[in-house]
Amino acid sequence: MAHRIITQVLVTGSRVFGRAFAEAWRQASASQRYAAASGSKPGGANTLASSGLTLDEACRILNVPPPKGGEANTQQVAERFKRLFDQNDPKKGGSFYLQSKILRARERIDLEVREAKEAAEREKEVNEGWRPKVYKDR
Repeated sequence: MAHRIITQVLVTGSRVFGRAFAEAWRQASASQRYAAASGSKPGGANTLASSGLTLDEACRILNVPPPKGGEANTQQVAERFKRLFDQNDPKKGGSFYLQSKILRARERIDLEVREAKEAAEREKEVNEGWRPKVYKDR
């Protein structure tokens, strides 16, 4: 009698475990297909906190023009960020959600400017060639 109960427990347990494993496998493959379709890179800049926010949205949130050629009016961006961030302080009755959106908008604009500067530096190095600084022994 005991062997029958043990067998039933093992069969039922393995059935439950098998279903859970199959469902986890389906979810993992679905999320992998979704990530491949959306074009996200696991190690790329899109995994930062500013992911999901486009440059256009960030500029509309802070009400600044988009950076042209990697140059943005950083003073204007900082001024608008500080004013909006302080206005939406939760301690002053503001919204934490809006405050975080404002922070992500500033991060997104900074990211865009930084990437453009890095690309310009790489392009300059490619055009001029690599010239290391060589120090003479004294």
